[in-house]
Amino acid sequence: MSTLDALRESGVVAVLRGAESETVVDTAEALVEGGVTALEVTADTAGSTEMIRTLAGELGDEVLVGAGTVLDAATAQSAIAAGAEFVVSPSFHEDVVETCNRYGVLVAPGVMTPTEAVEAYEAGADVVKVFPAATLGPDHLAAMKGPLPQIPMLPTGGVSPENAGDYVEAGALAVGAGSALVDRDAVEAGEFGAITERARTFRGVVEDAR
Repeated sequence: MSTLDALRESGVVAVLRGAESETVVDTAEALVEGGVTALEVTADTAGSTEMIRTLAGELGDEVLVGAGTVLDAATAQSAIAAGAEFVVSPSFHEDVVETCNRYGVLVAPGVMTPTEAVEAYEAGADVVKVFPAATLGPDHLAAMKGPLPQIPMLPTGGVSPENAGDYVEAGALAVGAGSALVDRDAVEAGEFGAITERARTFRGVVEDAR
């Protein structure tokens, strides 16, 4: 299965921002149990490279591990060396796209307009991250997909179980979800069953919308 197919299969990309090395594996296992198998560790999280290496090493057969909030080529290269299978940015950085293309790693730069989406795709993006999705909503994504059906889109930012289905119906490849999926209070309390239930809920909504 290609990385793109694996993202589509997961339906949800779990954004692990502020994750802790002590709990990241338990969090990942809870997400996988709920059906979410694409995990994005953000580069602005302390120890993110080592967490990517740990997840890729311990759960590599079960999960698709990626790096998020990647703003430059050096960060992309470090993440890829640690085992990242996809790289996501909140904005479009041509050097990040070039680096990922060089190493055959899926890259999803952030865009908000049709012009940005086309520029990023022409530069070599595999997917575009429509961000922040909640600012304009599912109708905006649907309007972009109309003339650009060939560009896979990953709406992220403000996606919840209440609106995830709307984004999928609008044409999203998958959705990205952070705090609405990975509740930090639940993680800190060791309530990983709650994370599994959130993941299961998200997955159900996405599947129903498909």
